Amino acid sequence: MNTLKKFTKNILLISILLIIACNNDRTKQNTQKATSDLIIFNAGSLSVPFKEIAKAFNKEYPDINIIMEPDGSRKCARKIIDLKRPCDIIASADYKVIDNLLIPDYAKWNIKFVSNEMVIAYNEKSRYSDKINKNNWYNILLKNDAAFARADPNADPCGYRAILTIKLSEKYYHKLGIADKLLKKDLNYIRPKGTDLLALVETNAVDYIFEYRSVAEQHKLKYILLPDEINLKNPKFKDLYSTVSVDITGKSPNEIITYKGEPMIYGVTILKNAANPDAAKKFINFLLDKDKGIKIMEKNGQPSVIPSYTNTYNNIPENFKKFALKE
Repeated sequence: MNTLKKFTKNILLISILLIIACNNDRTKQNTQKATSDLIIFNAGSLSVPFKEIAKAFNKEYPDINIIMEPDGSRKCARKIIDLKRPCDIIASADYKVIDNLLIPDYAKWNIKFVSNEMVIAYNEKSRYSDKINKNNWYNILLKNDAAFARADPNADPCGYRAILTIKLSEKYYHKLGIADKLLKKDLNYIRPKGTDLLALVETNAVDYIFEYRSVAEQHKLKYILLPDEINLKNPKFKDLYSTVSVDITGKSPNEIITYKGEPMIYGVTILKNAANPDAAKKFINFLLDKDKGIKIMEKNGQPSVIPSYTNTYNNIPENFKKFALKE
């Protein structure tokens, strides 16, 4: 009888050990699966090129599952700060979103990688589309029977850049008061991010939108090219751009910071608490390679600014320092 009890006890012990081993194996597999996901928060204006880059990246690294979440760049940062959302990489339409909101608490460094410019986008059904040009667009937008949309400046750089463009226009065209008039018009068409404006113009809910040139081109919209003095594209006019500013929320919703105009430059970083840092490093290296990610970015209308100066140079990983310059 004792022998039978001992045998039964051993069988029970072995069964328990097998169950524990199986559960540990499943946990290990689930952990491996979780850490194989690469989570990227990216500006909405990066959606088209980043999808193409992700596809090319997966040809080299098929085991890395990329999860991209496009949104307004400042909203992306707020998800990290306020909601504590897991994220490995953030790619912002304005490098200063990373500098002002995420460094030093959530990120250590920032690499500037591409540029863009503001345009007035529309389609063939937009009112006055046969009359609008770079010299009269502000008059067209002020007409009672023409509507325009712009992004929320507290959620998306496209929003505060639209305001800066409008303010610079008043100086460039010597039309006192047009900035105030434009900024008070069509407030019901302000949307969270620049890419949200596409549906408005494509369905003719509005006639015109303040948009990035790359986005207008990617979505086959017509657009008015604006003078370099107001389009926030040309570094030659950085001093002129800085003569206008806009107040936006800071690290907390109650904090207000004044953002001065400057040439349009995108930034990218890996978060300090990235769950998948190795995959993130592989993606950044691919993204910033002139023959890989940068080639795709430029094909989609966003010229490279690599290498550019950064005050976070000393914190950049050694293998990425070739993409930046020390201030």
